[in-house]
Amino acid sequence: MTYFADLSSRQVASLVADSSSGGPGGGAPGSGRSPGSRSDRVPVLLLPLGAIEPHGPHAPLGTDPLISRGMCERAADRLAADEDVHVLVLPEVPYGVTRFAAGFAGGVHIGEETLHSLLVDIGSALIGQRLRRILLVNNHFEPAHLVTLRRAAETLNFAYDGRVALLDLVRRRHAERLTDEFKSGECHAGRYETSLVLADRPELVDQPLMRTLPHVPVSLASAPEDGGFLAMGMSDAYCGAPAEATASEGEETFSTLTDLLVEAIRELARE
Repeated sequence: MTYFADLSSRQVASLVADSSSGGPGGGAPGSGRSPGSRSDRVPVLLLPLGAIEPHGPHAPLGTDPLISRGMCERAADRLAADEDVHVLVLPEVPYGVTRFAAGFAGGVHIGEETLHSLLVDIGSALIGQRLRRILLVNNHFEPAHLVTLRRAAETLNFAYDGRVALLDLVRRRHAERLTDEFKSGECHAGRYETSLVLADRPELVDQPLMRTLPHVPVSLASAPEDGGFLAMGMSDAYCGAPAEATASEGEETFSTLTDLLVEAIRELARE
């Protein structure tokens, strides 16, 4: 199974018991299991994150968690038969810090401390059941949101002895593998994000309208922490070039994002 919430309580208990019997690729002494047997796989839980906020006049409010969920599902599918890792996708947390969207209909902002507390509560509940490896998969890049995610991971690792990591796509080593628009910072509901939505849920994009939208050359990479879409010149809550988006580019980008996520999963499983 791919989804944590689809498991029964007994299946979760078995998952924990099996993973405790040996590390990745090796059976525990006296377990009767051969190295690499499926019962020895290390559980890694993926938590999709994002924000409910305007993504131009053409794309859905839930663009960010939709992309995170798509990454998690693809990574879980790719590793479904893996001998070392057992990947499960947690129910997503679709709400985030989204002050930049103020002034537009549809944004649902939660404060930094609310988000931090929610993530720490979720993570500590899982760590307390010996499910210590949790990977935060995020596609909402407002600076205050990212700071909160990084702080939540640190809290879970130092206060609860977790093995929690954030796949931080804005870090240079990750960003340089993504599209030119993403690297430019012009990537809110532009070609980059709209292509990803077209790849997974094309019916959610108003494509005739999308094709009429002009390029908006605003880089979120240089956005002030106390700014907002309107103040930055994003009068329709997007930047970049959504008119150039295609499903084929979205599939290609999803493949790269999945590569990054699989690498992060394997790294976390080795800890």
